[in-house]
Amino acid sequence: MDKTYQPHAIESRWYSEWESRNYFAPQGSGEPYTIMIPPPNVTGSLHMGHGFNNAIMDALIRFRRMQGRNTLWQPGTDHAGIATQMVVERQLAAQDVSRHDLGREKFLEKVWEWKEQSGGTITRQIRRLGSSVDWSRERFTMDEGLSEAVKEAFVRLHEDGLIYRGKRLVNWDTKLHTAISDLEVENHDEKGHLWHLRYPLADGAQTAEGKDHLVVATTRPETMLGDSAVAVHPEDERYQALIGKFVELPLVGRRIPIIADDYVDREFGTGCVKITPAHDFNDYEVGKRHDLPLINIFDKNAAVLASAQVFNLDGSVNDQVDASLPADYAHLDRFDARRRIVAAFEAAGLLEKIDDHALKVPKGDRSGTVIEPWLTDQWYVSTKPLAEKAIAAVEDGSIQFVPKQYENMYFSWMRDIQDWCISRQLWWGHRIPAWYDEAGNVYVGRDEAEVRARHDLGDRPLRQDDDVLDTWFSSGLWTFSTLGWPQQTEFLKTFHPTDVLVTGFDIIFFWVARMIMLSLHLTGQIPFKTVYVHGLVRDGQGQKMSKSKGNVLDPLDIVDGITLDALLEKRTSGMMQPKLAEKIAKQTKAEFPEGIASYGTDALRFTFCSLASTGRDIKFDMGRVEGYRNFCNKLWNAANFVIENTDGQDTGVNGEPVELSSVDRWIISALQRTEQEVTRQLDAFRFDLAAQALYEFIWDEYCAWYLELVKPVLWDENAPIERQRGTRRTLIRVLEVALRLAHPFMPFITEEIWQRIKAQAGKSGDTLMLQPWPVADESRIDAAAEGDIEWVKTLMLGIRQIRGEMNISMAKRIDLILANASPEDHRRLADNEPLLMKLAKLETIRVLEAGEEAPMSATALVGEMQVLVPMAGLIDKTAELARLDKEITRLDGEVKRVGGKLSNESFVAKAPAEVIDKERAKLAEAEQALTKLIEQREKIASL
Repeated sequence: MDKTYQPHAIESRWYSEWESRNYFAPQGSGEPYTIMIPPPNVTGSLHMGHGFNNAIMDALIRFRRMQGRNTLWQPGTDHAGIATQMVVERQLAAQDVSRHDLGREKFLEKVWEWKEQSGGTITRQIRRLGSSVDWSRERFTMDEGLSEAVKEAFVRLHEDGLIYRGKRLVNWDTKLHTAISDLEVENHDEKGHLWHLRYPLADGAQTAEGKDHLVVATTRPETMLGDSAVAVHPEDERYQALIGKFVELPLVGRRIPIIADDYVDREFGTGCVKITPAHDFNDYEVGKRHDLPLINIFDKNAAVLASAQVFNLDGSVNDQVDASLPADYAHLDRFDARRRIVAAFEAAGLLEKIDDHALKVPKGDRSGTVIEPWLTDQWYVSTKPLAEKAIAAVEDGSIQFVPKQYENMYFSWMRDIQDWCISRQLWWGHRIPAWYDEAGNVYVGRDEAEVRARHDLGDRPLRQDDDVLDTWFSSGLWTFSTLGWPQQTEFLKTFHPTDVLVTGFDIIFFWVARMIMLSLHLTGQIPFKTVYVHGLVRDGQGQKMSKSKGNVLDPLDIVDGITLDALLEKRTSGMMQPKLAEKIAKQTKAEFPEGIASYGTDALRFTFCSLASTGRDIKFDMGRVEGYRNFCNKLWNAANFVIENTDGQDTGVNGEPVELSSVDRWIISALQRTEQEVTRQLDAFRFDLAAQALYEFIWDEYCAWYLELVKPVLWDENAPIERQRGTRRTLIRVLEVALRLAHPFMPFITEEIWQRIKAQAGKSGDTLMLQPWPVADESRIDAAAEGDIEWVKTLMLGIRQIRGEMNISMAKRIDLILANASPEDHRRLADNEPLLMKLAKLETIRVLEAGEEAPMSATALVGEMQVLVPMAGLIDKTAELARLDKEITRLDGEVKRVGGKLSNESFVAKAPAEVIDKERAKLAEAEQALTKLIEQREKIASL
């Protein structure tokens, strides 16, 4: 192998090899094991969430594949209705063309063209992460098979009475001109106003205080044109005498009733609430209880007001609109209408006051525009009957959430679930399989021919519904539609239900719950057995990654590296606010003054796994990536050492007699425990603990100790051949098993090394990824060898400590005395004396006799035994004290300088947070070093 680890030299080569040889396809003979990739949007590009998600899924699938399971990890992408249509419409707008200019058919051609040219970006990026998905089975939610499944699902649900068309309030996105679900609405805290409006009482009525009007408070004055009532609390004594009477609706002149309803909060405002059932979700429920008219004041764009001619989506006149609506407000933008209405109230002396008011403003998560509740005809799924079975599947343990706490979030939402609005007023997506005749009758079927035949419609003119289905409807069928449903394919029979869904908590409602409901109803099966829920990937300070914060990291920039200039361009391009761009640039320069180094895929993947503690957000630290790149280097260097000492040598893998030393038996025993721990933690989805166990074994046990402890045997020409053969066999076999254990986390480096050592390790096969997963042999756990080598390690650490404290060169041979040694210490010394003499660079070693006085020595402890290094002749006490005094003076000055800077209020107030953090770390490091040097000086002075 190359002397230096260069990840890019091996990664693309190995991935191409794996994919071309079809290693990712199902091929195990064991029980099936299936993971469906959460389909990323076809518009997307890789972000840290994808990187984390894919690292976890690939670790699982490689682990189970090596266990012999018949594994399928199926990839695919989502057509992302709104997002994709927005992308293509923006491209057309740049050419001063709208989708309406093209028409539906031509526009969809443009979308498909874009999808073919740009839509595969994210799948190419997923390959870069080493994800071993079966690309031969890649699916797209708009491909022919999935489209047929979507139509079948819609028709069956409609036939079962679970899909219906109804006129209800929806969240209307005024920019995208489509209904969106509650889950796609984000509430933003903003400062607004509360307008207090006077509504005159009709028929000479008066309040208990003798006033001829009621005062209502509203944050949306423009909706008063659609008011159907004024509500008061039934127990509010101030207004009980007015219940059943009327007010004259200002500007409109319509009489509306005063009603009593528990919905009213007597303590808020005046205790009087205007009720606008067609434009507020709470008012809609009040309106249903009191049979109030639904007066729709918005047109089809829901961004302008209209008079008597208010149009629904299908273009028909809304006959519920009161013809008396004033024409002064027709076709105004809703916020322009608000200003004109408030001015009219003020001019009429009906504006009581305006208060500042904190609001939660609903906005579309994609468009960013204020959402309007709007009364319109839409298609709905009746979810309560579906939710009952979905709740039961989790309650009885058929589906388990990991961590379990997310079950409570799931139950909370499912037990209060609302019917799901599944129609969207878009062109890109699965068109709703429903047709209308000229009389407005609706017919549902798989295609028009079926509709005509089933309902005996002859050649009657029919028009297909223009709407498309919510993207989450098709992705809700993902686990079974991708396997061929509704046909009962062999893949469906074999791989469904799937085993694990790996997802973020943020789409439990969007996706997870809907998959469970639809799968149970349409297939009679759960979609998956386990839902592994992970947190969000945040930056090193725990902040959510966002473009506006300038803290977004692209996982491929970590894999490949990126210059500072390129990183600045990526983070600040398109910024409309120069000051924000300047701030982000400053932060980026402070965090990455030289850009981001290239760390390779394996280091990034291992970082993700090491951070994957259950249920917590992931605080991503670039320092961890650097540390795990060093781990890759350590493994690479260890492999080179093993190759140098086993190539062309007798490794005893053909049955020749071997002798295993206590060092060999110790590392073999430690390996068995590591195999147990890594397997146990992967079974429990504790990727962090599995990665930790693996890291500690490879770095701390194998590389740091075993490779050092075996050098005396390997390099001793006089060592018995059986002993050398046993050590070489252990050396390479333990490495080979460690590579198999590490493969799910770091597939590229492990494959490269394994290919180089497999023959010497007595293994055969074309790829590491199809080798058997290591299974611990408890008979090889050797507690005695573990105790002996732990004693040796502790003794050597004590000697190293003394050398460091006394500033004794590692090259200088020293004498060693052991005091207060037990019989077990005597035995261990006898067994390991040659090893200690060579590795600890000892001149002599002896045990202090009973009653014998020890010379002036530096000391350390191994249990009850004292480790003594006589100082005579080792150091010049006067010179060493002088050196330490000089260093102590320097460090003391550094502590005072940095401490003074941090105590300066002006510096702390003005300096960036990252600069202050660096100074604090510098101070802590200097204080710690100063303390150690003072302790060291005291020791030497006492000699």
